[in-house]
Formats: sequence, structure tokens, C-alpha cells
Amino acid sequence: MKRNLSIIIRRTRGYTLIEITMVLLVSLVIGSMLMTLANQQFTFLKIFQSQNFLTEEAPIINNQLARIIGQADRFRIHSSVADAVSGVNPRLTAGPVVLLYFRQPDGTMLKGIISFENRNGSKALYYYTVPATGVLSTPDWSITKRPTNVVFSIEQGILRTTLTGPSNEQIIYSGTMQQ
Repeated sequence: MKRNLSIIIRRTRGYTLIEITMVLLVSLVIGSMLMTLANQQFTFLKIFQSQNFLTEEAPIINNQLARIIGQADRFRIHSSVADAVSGVNPRLTAGPVVLLYFRQPDGTMLKGIISFENRNGSKALYYYTVPATGVLSTPDWSITKRPTNVVFSIEQGILRTTLTGPSNEQIIYSGTMQQ
């Protein structure tokens, strides 16, 4: 009896080649599925980051431009901030600068400028309040620094702002003046 037990014990101690092969195959299948899931996750994150401008920045820009342009009584498009400040060379074609006129409660007009320009090596969309002296210094604030291009145009009497994002996506905002 002892002899038969030792033979049985010896046979059950190790794994067969088929069992080891099956474990390796299952491990390879699980590993390849995990690699596929990880690759999909990284691809999704890349797509999400490339759309970050549209999902996060664009709504904020829309709110700011709608408030500013919606309060204006009239506007003019210019090719430079200097032309806008001096009031010369208004354009009927597209340009990077828009001069806005705001009527104050006392009947006077206040001027504001929205300009897409390159300052200190980086492009941004800036807002200026034009003082009574007509001399500008630095912008009051920047609306956004993410677009690669901003163009103002007039289509059928409506001011259109076309922003080109970092991934070459385009957003067009349309705004009218106060009535």
C-alpha cells in the first residue's frame, strides 16, 4: 500500500505541459486585452486634450464677447490698434481689431478695443479701454491666449468673430449691437 501511495503522490506534484500551456495562453490573452484597453485610454486622452479649447475655453470666450459686443452701440473694424485709436482707415473687410463705442448714461461715448495681436512673443485677444487722451498703454486684460488667429468681419450688418484654435478648429461668434 505504501508503494502505491508514493507513486500517486509523485504524479500529482507537478503540472503537465498542457496545463502550463493553457495558463500561458490565458495570461497572454488577458495581457493583450489590458494593452488594448490602455491604448484606447491614451488615444481618448489625446482626443480629449485636443478638444480642450472647444470644451473649456470657447464657452468662456463666448460669454465675454457676448457681454462686450452686446453692450456696444456701434463698431468699426481696423487693421491695427493705432488706426483704431486715431479713428482712421476703418475697413469693410475682415481685420484683427474692432473698435467699439459704448453710450454712457450722460450721453457721452466711451471707446473700447478688442484686438488680436502679438505682444511679448505670444498672440492673444486683448481688451483696451480707450482713455479720453487717446493714448493707450497696456491692455486692460486678455480675453484669451489660446487661439492662433482671430478675425473680425461684417456679414449683413452683423459682427462676426472667427477664432482659430490650437488644433485648427474654427469657432464663429456672431453679435449685434444694442438697439
